[in-house]
Amino acid sequence: MAIVVRIDVELAKRKMSVGEFAERVGITPANVAVLKNGRAKAIRFSTLDAMCRVLDCQAGDLLEWVADDGDAAEKP
Repeated sequence: MAIVVRIDVELAKRKMSVGEFAERVGITPANVAVLKNGRAKAIRFSTLDAMCRVLDCQAGDLLEWVADDGDAAEKP
């Protein structure tokens, strides 16, 4: 997958636990783990909004697109 989730970086910067983060965002710690480990297939904008509000950051601080090896070869 080419989208890298950087929730752990933002949590570490703020010294916030997964449990506290999950409670403040309104999702379960298990769902935070799914997001952190890159196993999520989708995220609701309302959830992303809540995550950004809790961490006082931009969506781009939490999600990053990284080219796969094949992506560079496909460009003209």
